[in-house]
Amino acid sequence: MPGGTAMHVRSRGQEATPPMSAADLGSALRGYVSAELEAAAAGLDARAGHHLHAGVHRARKGMRRARAALALGDPVLGPGAILLERELRRVNRSLSELRDAQALVEVLGRLVGKARDEPTLRVLRRALRKGKADRAAMARRPELAADLARARALLATLCAALAGLPWDGISPAQLAEALARSSQRIDSARGKVRDDGSMEDWHRWRRRMRRLSQQHRACVGAGLEWAASLFDKSLAEQLGVMQDLRLLLEHCGNDSPFVPSDREALKRFAKTAWSRQRDRIASVTKTEIGAAEN
Repeated sequence: MPGGTAMHVRSRGQEATPPMSAADLGSALRGYVSAELEAAAAGLDARAGHHLHAGVHRARKGMRRARAALALGDPVLGPGAILLERELRRVNRSLSELRDAQALVEVLGRLVGKARDEPTLRVLRRALRKGKADRAAMARRPELAADLARARALLATLCAALAGLPWDGISPAQLAEALARSSQRIDSARGKVRDDGSMEDWHRWRRRMRRLSQQHRACVGAGLEWAASLFDKSLAEQLGVMQDLRLLLEHCGNDSPFVPSDREALKRFAKTAWSRQRDRIASVTKTEIGAAEN
């Protein structure tokens, strides 16, 4: 994996601008975080005409991006940023049940499109119908509107609290250090999956890759770029396939929404497909590691 984190500032044209002052850089990063939180809150506002599940997805994405950007300021932004990040994580998790219901439908829809044998296809179609019914029931819960309103209010409060953080302490060098830490965490997570890592190990690797991608986005949004991209989009997509199968397996436990016979069939299918995907990714990454070492 590339290790470069050299950073520079570019204007809208072709020529580079003078380096940003710490105050300007901090202000730009704060503006990026604020915009993501405002978009997250807007996604939870049914009055804006959003489809519920699309809005929840956008809200969770915005909160993850905001958290990643706040992590770029560690330790300069201090304990206030840690508190904000913790609250954002809590709000995000409060929406996870809604998002999981939608994600399960999306996963099953993709698997139905790829299924080749008729018995598996029938099981997947029944599971998809059940997933859609459960998703619809969740969206009709009478307390849902109040829950979303509370989440929006908290996001507005957290957005206002950004002004109290010491953004003028942010520098390009400090951001480069934060990016380097994220890259090192990816390398560490990647090392753990080489030797038949668990599902959680593989998921951790994917999350850390996503975090670095989000931090790259934040730097670009603040007017900074670094020379080499450390995000492998193709690999992230392949890891996403594994996460799809992991999500399906999580819905095949004792509290599964599926009937016992379908649950067991889905579990066998997902375990087999997950193992194949793991081996496929492992073989590719081992080849890349060997080539880099030679």
